[in-house]
Amino acid sequence: MKEPGSVRVLLVEDHAFTRDGLRVAINFEPELRVVGEARSGEEALEVLARSSDAGQVGELPDVVVLDIGLPGIDGIETAARIKRLYPALRVVMLTAHNLRNEVLAAMGSGADAYCLKSAEPELLLLAIRAAASGSAYLDPQIAHHILGSVRAPAVSTSPLTERETEVLRCIADGQSNKEIAAQLGISVSTVKFHIQDILHKLSATDRTQAAVKALRQGLF
Repeated sequence: MKEPGSVRVLLVEDHAFTRDGLRVAINFEPELRVVGEARSGEEALEVLARSSDAGQVGELPDVVVLDIGLPGIDGIETAARIKRLYPALRVVMLTAHNLRNEVLAAMGSGADAYCLKSAEPELLLLAIRAAASGSAYLDPQIAHHILGSVRAPAVSTSPLTERETEVLRCIADGQSNKEIAAQLGISVSTVKFHIQDILHKLSATDRTQAAVKALRQGLF
C-alpha cells in the first residue's frame, strides 16, 4: 500500500467551482494529495518552474490533472510543453466532451490518461492512479465514441491479425473476456491467448495501454 499522500497532484482548472470539487475528491483518497493548483496553462508552467528550481528537488508533482479547455494556451499545448520540459511527469487530461479530433489531438500531446469531466469521481481517481503507476488510461465513454466513429480500412502494416484487432476493439469498448468471447463466438481461453499476443506485439503492459497504443498508431 502506498504511503498517505505519496502521489502528489498538480490541479490545473480555470473554473473555481470545478477545481474545488476535484480537490476534495482527490484529497479524500489517502494516497493522493493536491500539492498545487493553477487556473491556466501559463500558470501551471510557472508553478512547475518554481517547483523545479535549485533547492526544491523532489517538489515537482507526480501527476498533473489538466483541463483541456484552458484560457490562453489550451490543455493540449500545455500538456505538450509539460512533457517536453518534464518528461517524467504524468498528465491526466480532463475534457468536457468526447469529440474524436480533440481526443486524438490530446493523445498526440503526450498525455497519459484521458477522462471525461462528467465521469464518476471513481474514474478520475482510477485515471490518476493508472498514470502515477506508469500505465495509460482511456475513459470508456471516450473509447466507445472514438471506435464507433472510426471506419478504418485494413492496415497492411499492422502487427495484429484481423481477429486480434477485433479483440482489441472489444477491449477498448470496455468488454470483459467473457463478453468478448460471446460477441466473437470464441472461448474465453482463446480470448486470453489473443490478448497475450496483442500485449506482446504492441509492447503493452496492460489492456488499456494496448488500446491507447493502437489508437495512436492508427491500427483501428
